[in-house]
Amino acid sequence: MEGRRIRWARKEYSDEEIFSILSEPVREWFKRKFGSFTPPQRYAVMEIHKGENVLISSPTGSGKTLSAFLSAINELILLGKEGKLEDKIYVLYVSPLRALNNDIKRNLEGPLAEIKEVAKELGYDLPEIRVGIRTSDTSSYEKSKMVKKPPHILITTPESLAIALNAPKFRERLKTVKYLIIDEVHALAENKRGSHLALSVERLQEMAEEKFVRIGLSATIHPLEEIAKFVFGFDDDGKPRPGLIVDVSFAKQTEIKVESVVEDLIYTPAGALSEALYSRLAELIREHRTTLIFTNTRSGAERVAFNLKKLYPEFEGLIEAHHSSLSREVRLDVEEKLKRGELKAVVTSTSLELGIDIGTIDLVVLIGSPKSVNRALQRIGRAGHRLHEVSKGVILALDRDDLVEVTVLAHNARNRRLDRVRIPKNPLDVLVQHLLGMALNKVWDVDEAYRVVRRAYPFRDLPFEDFMSVLRY
Repeated sequence: MEGRRIRWARKEYSDEEIFSILSEPVREWFKRKFGSFTPPQRYAVMEIHKGENVLISSPTGSGKTLSAFLSAINELILLGKEGKLEDKIYVLYVSPLRALNNDIKRNLEGPLAEIKEVAKELGYDLPEIRVGIRTSDTSSYEKSKMVKKPPHILITTPESLAIALNAPKFRERLKTVKYLIIDEVHALAENKRGSHLALSVERLQEMAEEKFVRIGLSATIHPLEEIAKFVFGFDDDGKPRPGLIVDVSFAKQTEIKVESVVEDLIYTPAGALSEALYSRLAELIREHRTTLIFTNTRSGAERVAFNLKKLYPEFEGLIEAHHSSLSREVRLDVEEKLKRGELKAVVTSTSLELGIDIGTIDLVVLIGSPKSVNRALQRIGRAGHRLHEVSKGVILALDRDDLVEVTVLAHNARNRRLDRVRIPKNPLDVLVQHLLGMALNKVWDVDEAYRVVRRAYPFRDLPFEDFMSVLRY
């Protein structure tokens, strides 16, 4: 740990301690709705309240999103109670999935309305706390409305944030951010979308009125120290910004089985193998209330859903495919049906492996190897969405090589031997885009711009010559 700046959270706060910092309406609402706090909430809520940067790593369904939002909502309610809630953006929530954004808006507006009701009973009249979404799906009319009357909580994607930083009128609205929440960090850190976001965040901090609190939310990932530095960024003296790692990723039990659908994987003809696969899938679907099936390609997801319906007419209307090439309407429709418990199974490629709230899943089936332990755990973690439920997963091997690979993978997943995440280093193509954006905003001193860029973790070791060559380019 560099100079103990990044620390592991050791103190678990009691319900009483956390309730003591919450305003009356929030406390009363929380007690009625949940009763007590989950592990990530016990470690994180107080620290965020104190203004600490926090990275929370915990399984799906353990209440980590609420851990991130609770302190911020509490502060907004307190301001509202005192009549000090202004028309400005206090909380910025960034997620890699547009679908997740609609989900969070729904999951925020419900609680906010309920807190308002509780406050009424207690004799307060709270102003409305507005939640807004800004993504590529947002109309220009909505965007211009946001400039005039910004939401208190803004939900966006990494790409839309970068564009917003270059929108002359709207970027002014981003200066007031006090809390930044980055969700699904594991899906961002290891690719250039993450590098892109890291630069946006440092540019945002450079123009912000004050230092905002950074909160990262991630599924099981390794090594957490690197991810924390990625979320918190670096100071001008090249040291990581201080913050806490809350690791409650093992609070949930996982049960993983590997199966071959035939006795002999080498000499069974393809037709018989395919027949055996669908017969086993049908059995598993019948044995469970809701099953989520992952294939490794979108076409595979379509094919499996189509064949299951064709071979087993009993599943007509009860099985759907879900992947990112489908239209937004179709995707939302499948998610809603799944949530209402109207489907027996959904076949997907990758679009449902992140934290969209899809209600209760009893079993996750992986057809073939997901190629990584982290990904296997992330997918299987979708089963048993509540914290105390066991996540049940079955991996079906379809050939000899696959069988060897998934057996090793399942063994590592059971023993929590995670793959190491590789964060890109100095991706200059990403830097070009941001330098262009920065130049659109104002005239920069070269050293000053270089300093801002190096606060972002992927660019912390960027040589000045490389920076200059990008500028000259």
